Amino acid sequence: MNRTIGLVTTNYSLGDFGVLTAERPEAAVPFGGRYRLMDFALSNMVNARIHTVGLITPYYYRSIMDHVGAGKEWGLDRKDGGLYILPGTVYGFRETDGAFLFRDFIHNERFFRQGDGDYILVSSGTLAANIDYLPMISRHELSGDHVTLLCRKTREEDRHAGYFLTVSDTGRVTAITPGDQGDYCFLDSFIIERSFLLRLMRDFDSLGRMDFMEILRMVLPDVHVGTYTFDGYVAPMKTAGDYLRASMDLQDPGIRGELFTRDRQILTKIHDAPPALYAEGSRVRNSIVASGCVIEGSVENCVIFRSVRIEKGVCLKNCVVMDKCVIHSGARLENVICDRYVTISPDTVICGTAQTPCVLPKGGVI
Repeated sequence: MNRTIGLVTTNYSLGDFGVLTAERPEAAVPFGGRYRLMDFALSNMVNARIHTVGLITPYYYRSIMDHVGAGKEWGLDRKDGGLYILPGTVYGFRETDGAFLFRDFIHNERFFRQGDGDYILVSSGTLAANIDYLPMISRHELSGDHVTLLCRKTREEDRHAGYFLTVSDTGRVTAITPGDQGDYCFLDSFIIERSFLLRLMRDFDSLGRMDFMEILRMVLPDVHVGTYTFDGYVAPMKTAGDYLRASMDLQDPGIRGELFTRDRQILTKIHDAPPALYAEGSRVRNSIVASGCVIEGSVENCVIFRSVRIEKGVCLKNCVVMDKCVIHSGARLENVICDRYVTISPDTVICGTAQTPCVLPKGGVI
């Protein structure tokens, strides 16, 4: 097998996460009680034995750097290959249908030229899925295609702004259509020949503000673009409501088991903390509770991150509560997303809906 290097893009905003992305890119949004969204892309690449990974960052990259550091948790703090932090072009962009700004690729051309990979596996930083990339890499190598796009047969939850593919009986892409419907949904990940990408950089240098997928649409009649179908769980997240829905999906043992398997672990930054403490009289049902928490109240269908304190008389339902929040006695929250370090005052009542949850800003006192 020829050598493959990886690239994870985070210099974009594809949806509306509200205050969750006021100080961080979407890829750095906490998820699942202990992870960040970018952990899935990084772990999928490492699990595919890719040991050289570039991470394109936006101008507000602090949260990304705090999390990934030198890549130790992913085994990327190495002399041969490793994790490369790559600068995104200033301010990135905000669109609803693209995660691969071509000027970011051009801006980091040296990474592609100096790398020793024949192929480049590219993924968005918000693809919450556990993907075995090895069969996809093998298929791409054997097919001789210039590009292989990761996709799946379109489902109802995929009907949001994005790219949809028309695929022939032989698996070749015959059309790439932006919109909210089509036969196959593009899953924001692809493999491309390095030589072909470098050629595109040379030929389309003046069109750098376009998304890579738009450029691929332009050259589609003259190149071979194949597909690899992924049938596993993927959580499309374009809004805070999507994020809450994906968080609630983790209560399903089947989905949780598919995302967090023993043979392809999702790796993340390690935090040492004691086990959660469930005080006498507390009630926790169908919830994920991370280490370091103190639970004295009632929690149902929630994701509780590390070191959260929930006092007596508190009632939480369908909520996501991030690190080091404090919820004082008598408070009632339903369909609420609390960013980190939020303090909820006694007897406060906050209710959103499943589609439009109430999102509380980082460090807020409510």
